[in-house]
This record gives sequence, C-alpha cells and structure tokens, in this order.
Amino acid sequence: MLFSSAIFLFVFLPLVLLVYYVLPKKLKNICLLLASLAFYTFGEKELVLIILASTIVDFFAGIIIEKGYKKTGLFLSVLVNLSFLIYFKYATFLFENYNQFLEILGITSAKIRNLPKIVLPLGISFYTFQTMSYTIDVYRGNVKANKNFIDFATYVTLFPQLIAGPIVRYKDIEKQLTNRNPNINQFSEGVERFIIGLAKKMIIANNLAFLADTIFNTPTEFVSTYVTWIGILAYAFQIYYDFSGYSDMAIGLGKMFGFEFLENFNYPYLAKSIKEFWRRWHISLSTWFRDYLYISLGGNRKGKIRTYINLIIVFLITGLWHGASWSFIIWGLLHGFFLILERLGLDKFLLKLGKPISHIYTILVVLIAWVFFRADTVSKALLYIKQMFAFKTIPNTEFINYYLTKEVLFAFLLAIIFSFPVYIKINDKFSDNLYFKSLKPVLLLLLFVISVMYVAIDSYNPFIYFRF
Repeated sequence: MLFSSAIFLFVFLPLVLLVYYVLPKKLKNICLLLASLAFYTFGEKELVLIILASTIVDFFAGIIIEKGYKKTGLFLSVLVNLSFLIYFKYATFLFENYNQFLEILGITSAKIRNLPKIVLPLGISFYTFQTMSYTIDVYRGNVKANKNFIDFATYVTLFPQLIAGPIVRYKDIEKQLTNRNPNINQFSEGVERFIIGLAKKMIIANNLAFLADTIFNTPTEFVSTYVTWIGILAYAFQIYYDFSGYSDMAIGLGKMFGFEFLENFNYPYLAKSIKEFWRRWHISLSTWFRDYLYISLGGNRKGKIRTYINLIIVFLITGLWHGASWSFIIWGLLHGFFLILERLGLDKFLLKLGKPISHIYTILVVLIAWVFFRADTVSKALLYIKQMFAFKTIPNTEFINYYLTKEVLFAFLLAIIFSFPVYIKINDKFSDNLYFKSLKPVLLLLLFVISVMYVAIDSYNPFIYFRF
C-alpha cells in the first residue's frame, strides 16, 4: 500500500485516525500495532511473518541481555536479523556470483543449476537495522529493555516509517511509546508535512522518473552527451524528491499520531564535500552506520590506515545495504574513496579554491556515483559515463519535443528551487503575517488537490526505496 495511493489516502488513513483518536490512551498502541500489521499484510501477505519473527526475537533478546546474558542476547538478535537479510536480499546474488566464479575456473560440475526464486520483503533493510539498533543499545546500556511486547511491537511495525524509513531508533521514541499527547498544532504540522511530501513525490519525482527511466533505458549509442546529463540530473532529483518526499510523509504521519521522528534529509545537494553530503543525505542511515558499525570497528581511534580501512568497509556495506549488485557496491566504494581523499587533504585544497568549486566537485562526484546506482549493470553504467564525457552530438529533436514537455520542465524548475531551503525561509519570514497565515491552508489544500489529481490519473508512481 503506497502513501500516494487512493486507498491509503481516502480509506486506510482516515479510518485509522478516527479509531485511534476515539480509543482511550491505553489502547492506542494496540490500534497502531493492528493497523501497521494490516498495512504491511495488504501488500506483503504471508511475508508479515518475517517482521513478526524479527520482533519476537529482538523483544526477548533485549530481556536476555538485561538479565546479564549480554553476548548471548546480542548474538541471537544479530544472527537472526542478518540471517533474514542475507537470505532474502543476498542469496540470489551470492548464488549467481558463485556460478560465475566457477565458470571462470572452468568448473561446471559444482554449479547450482536451479537458483531459488526469493521474494524480497518490503522494508526488510529498514526494520532489521531498526531492531538491531535496539538490542545493541540495550547491550551498551544506552536504553533499558522493553518488557511490554505491545509497545515494542508497535515501535518495530509502526506503519509510517515501516517500509522505507527513516530508521527510527528506539531510544529516540522510547518515552513517546508510552507518553505522547498529540495536540491540534502537532496534528496540523503533520498534515502540512504530509502534503509537502506527497507533492514532492507526485509532482516532482514522478515526472522526472519517467524522463530518467526513458533516457537510461535507451541504448547509449542513440543518446547525445547533453541528453545523458539531462538523464542523470533527472534521476538525481527523482531519487531525492522520491525519498525525501516519503520521509516527509512518514514524519508528517508520525506527528498526526503524536510521534516526533528525527529529520532524514537536510538539503544534500547544497553540500560542498562528500563528507558534508553524508551529513545531509539519508541521515538516519549514515548515523546508524557511524554509531553501530564505524565506531564498533574502531572509528578513527586506531590510526590513519585503520580509519581508511574502516571507511571502505562502511561504504562497501552501505552499497550492499541498498541492493545486491556490483553497481551498488561500486556506488558505495566511490563515496568511500572520495571521503578518504578528502581526509588526505583534498578538502583543504578545495577550500582554497572556494565554495563554488567545492560545490561543483561534490555534485560531479555524486552524479557520477548515481549513474552506478541507477544503471542495471556495471557495464551499462560505464557506457553511460563514457557518453557523458564523449561530447557526442546526435540529433535528438524528437526526444526533446516528446519527453521534455512543459510539465517536465516545470518539475525540473521546482526541483532546482526547492533543493534550497526556500520553503523554510518563507515560513520563517512570514510566520507572524496574518495574510500568510490565512493563505497558507488554502495553498496547502490546492497542493493536495493537484497531488490527488496525479494519484487519480494513475501517473507513473514508483517508490525507489521500496526495493531496499
């Protein structure tokens, strides 16, 4: 069930909100738990058993840790969660690479002939990391184990952030699980945030998605250099507004139910280094890897060489987290490589050149890395990048006339404008203005109506991060 679907907007959400606010406080978590399980089961059916199994294991793992069997409890949690993740997300990738390795060696007798067809459960990368952060925090003594299964299961399955994040840590909402008092201001903020996220998704991301997919699916020999740049720019904005739009909707929904989730994006395309980019992009994931993997590996406490090795490991796994393919691995390693270069002195050199040059450098690295993220294979990514710098001119009049419509160009314009904190600055400047306060609800309603019109016509509506 998509947030940007009619059944969610006009049936599921209103019904859940109605029941939630009618019920007494002690039953609200049960309401959210049942609604979340229904939300997940609607699309995943029997695969809901996996998230239930993960929830049960981590609930008892936390109790085991607190009773003094710390290593046993943590081992149980990590083993079960990583086993689920490896099997459902990486088994096919491992089997295929095993067979290819045997072919290189000329061994065919040991090949796996019938690769299993494994369905990837939605959101498994998110909720496994979320539950592991809980048991690790219990192990470290940062939080106490939750003894109430309903409250804990509500935390794990909470539908606003269940299938595409942000990765909500238990310690950030521990008190909110049992003591939240939503009010009209928080609810209205949630509605505003949800509408903005929906508009990002439907008006900007979806229009640019169709353009990006068309260009990437066209053989590179038929695409000119400047069209390849249009394609990767379209994808860069698509993935940002797709994922930040989902995060906005998740944060908005959380507010409607009385939760305050942490921000997940902070205008990443304003970054002037790759280090800064990762402070702004998918914040819940980058801080998760920092706190639970990078620091556990030793961080920067064991010398420069070990620090660089740790960074490579972290970004190798970051790439794998996003998908089981060599393209994602190379995407992650590219970011890790440039982070190391910046630590070696590139950041200081760029600082001397000035902010515009630093910004151009960062955007260029991010765009080239996005090619690997978007392309189906490494070879296709390399061909695409080659075409980006081939300065090859091919008549593309028909393409421009057909695909670069006024609607797509308008989406591009909006994407550029709102990659800056324009909305926040307008809000801050006119927050006390009576006319602005009166006009704002009307504009939000108009934005919602336009977004719903896109929903109604069944426009191109992929959610990129669902596959992670």
